[in-house]
Amino acid sequence: MAPNYDEGTIRTLDWQEHIRKRPGMYIGKLGDGTAADDGIYVLLKEVLDNSVDEFMMGFGKKITVEIDQEKVKVRDFGRGIPLGKLDDVVSKMNTGAKYDSKVFKKSVGLNGVGIKAVNALSSDFMIKAVREGVAKEIHFSRGIKTREEELTSIDEPNGTIVVFEPDQTVFKKYHYMGDFVVNMIKNYTFLNSGLVIEYNGEKYCSKNGLRDLLEENMDHEPIYPIIHLRGEDIEVAITHGNQYGEDYYSFVNGQHTSQGGTHLQAFREVLVKTIRDFYKKDFDPSDIRASIVAAVSIKVEEPVFESQTKTKLGSRDIGPDGPSVRAHVANFLQKELDNFMHKNPDTASVLLRRIQESERERKAISGIKKLAKDRAKKSSLHNKKLRDCRVHFDDTKNPRYEESSIFITEGDSASGSITKSRDVNTQAVFSLRGKPLNTYGLTKKVVYENEEFNLLQAALNIEDSIDDLRYNKVIIATDADVDGMHIRLLLITFFLQFFPELIRKGHLYILQTPLFRVRNKQKTFYCYSEAEKIKAINQLRGKPEITRFKGLGEISPDEFKNFIGIDIRLEPVIMKKHESIAQMLEYYMGKNTPERQDFIIENLYVEKDEVA
Repeated sequence: MAPNYDEGTIRTLDWQEHIRKRPGMYIGKLGDGTAADDGIYVLLKEVLDNSVDEFMMGFGKKITVEIDQEKVKVRDFGRGIPLGKLDDVVSKMNTGAKYDSKVFKKSVGLNGVGIKAVNALSSDFMIKAVREGVAKEIHFSRGIKTREEELTSIDEPNGTIVVFEPDQTVFKKYHYMGDFVVNMIKNYTFLNSGLVIEYNGEKYCSKNGLRDLLEENMDHEPIYPIIHLRGEDIEVAITHGNQYGEDYYSFVNGQHTSQGGTHLQAFREVLVKTIRDFYKKDFDPSDIRASIVAAVSIKVEEPVFESQTKTKLGSRDIGPDGPSVRAHVANFLQKELDNFMHKNPDTASVLLRRIQESERERKAISGIKKLAKDRAKKSSLHNKKLRDCRVHFDDTKNPRYEESSIFITEGDSASGSITKSRDVNTQAVFSLRGKPLNTYGLTKKVVYENEEFNLLQAALNIEDSIDDLRYNKVIIATDADVDGMHIRLLLITFFLQFFPELIRKGHLYILQTPLFRVRNKQKTFYCYSEAEKIKAINQLRGKPEITRFKGLGEISPDEFKNFIGIDIRLEPVIMKKHESIAQMLEYYMGKNTPERQDFIIENLYVEKDEVA
């Protein structure tokens, strides 16, 4: 029998109820802080966007950010929100100054939602504005006002202060990771020369914009000096290295568009055309862009993004009366890059050699690639290496596409446990056979010649571009023993060597599984460290049963559901910006040097001391 459909079934939600009921509409995924685009960083970004917009309008050269565990404080020195509207801007939807293009012509946030989402999704939220010696302060909890202070005289500079604590009933077991916060802050400074952001006492600023960004993010020396070009509402920085893949950083109105959009697509296409025209040769686009590291930033009036989190630009035009985004990028790049190449023949010569090297390598492995593709298709049909899921990362029309993940496991027993426990909608499993090859120092031919790596590449769908990745999270799931750690290192080496952008874009993770099970008849604890085991023993008292899990295959499917479900523990594989991939791989995966032997011995003693 169909349920009743009458006036009683129609509800109108308050603004904060709607945000809390559908947070994904406003901030994307929730997460626990182990990914750079998790919700807690979006909350911080929404507050920072407003402060940066003040700087862009010429008010306030400094912003301070303090994060103490869960509590976040952001203070700018702009004009300060008009005191009479302080309540409205954080608690009334579609309220803000950014609808007036004369005040905020090329702002990041234009829809008046961001700061309200922070308010609604915080267990504690305080906003304070200072204007000409007068301050107003209001407190909220989960979007509901709890206290409003009277206007007070104050001896402080103008500006706005926001203090918030993400709601732990929404963001489960979250924590802020300093690396992700610093990367966000640095991007703001690279895009706003002269802006100083102080984070927990450390100051960040930039003089050379996108050139500084590339120098900061590259882990190796470029093969030619960075080409840095600036124009009206557009800035680009370009160089090439010797790494595999393409590496881009794209921005719109100071917003990091991590998924690109119309501006990045235009940049990639126009770059190819400009280079072809300069050399008067019809190079393959992949050879021109191979090993490129580039950044592009544009400013757009009233930008249209493909989601509330503003990670992909959808705008076709620069503004109501301006050219298309593609024409704007083309007009600038074709003129300025062509001029630069003519004026710098040494750079032009180096780039030409790099393109020709890429062309030779591509042609050398073209035959191998065809055989490898055929082998991958046959393997997909005749064996069970890949247990696929139903939702994929490249299926952006599916609301759960960002939840998609693939576990890379060792052996049939481990993959069997995960396969029986997984969510078949969003979790895939790929089973390795034996230890992978150490790929350090090898060329990309090995990706196609080695059956395991060829099949893994095919499963991930990353042969042509990392943009085609089928799963948002690539999770290495190995035993917590010496062999498991070795396999983990070999897989990370493979990705660092041939697909480093998979790591740079935050897709690679390590699955943390418990080392011990401590239980009595009343209660069971799963412990991920020696310290957790001792704590569990003390809590249970007596003589509880203690099990040491030696391998993933020893964990029953029923238990495994606890470790790959809502409480999954993932450790992101993060590249520190000062680390060189080449130097790191040589040290850890190259010949067994005395320095590495000393490192292993020293850290073995440290581990013994910690356990003791």
